[in-house]
Amino acid sequence: MSTVTLIGSRLAEPGTEFVYEGEADACAGCPYRSQCLNLEPGRKYRVTEIRENAQTLECAMHDDGVRAVEVEPAPTRANITSKGAFAGSKTSLPGPCPYVACPSHEYCEPDGVSFDKEYRIREIIGEPPHEICHLDRSLELVELETDD
Repeated sequence: MSTVTLIGSRLAEPGTEFVYEGEADACAGCPYRSQCLNLEPGRKYRVTEIRENAQTLECAMHDDGVRAVEVEPAPTRANITSKGAFAGSKTSLPGPCPYVACPSHEYCEPDGVSFDKEYRIREIIGEPPHEICHLDRSLELVELETDD
């Protein structure tokens, strides 16, 4: 289900994904607050459509202003412990990883997902993109359900 919101004009492209971080100090007193601050903080979203004929509005946070777009919660791919991983089961992330150069790092610490929360596995994708886990973890790449 999509939601209409305002985002920075530079981000207003179909397919753009972002994690909504909530209200900033510069949002105080803005006349567009109710249209802008209507997403769930910490959740990852994808722009699905740009509202046609919508004007660019001035914004204290975005130097090029904001535009009206439709967004929906974005699916999140993550590496999880492979033992007992199957579609429909619940899981949590195994924990942070200091190896930022690893090709799997973005899946070991995905945006919009908490280490202290459980998520349902939507789909098993398969092997993670790394050859060797430097933390000696046996991992599986999955798609998580992040919408409640």
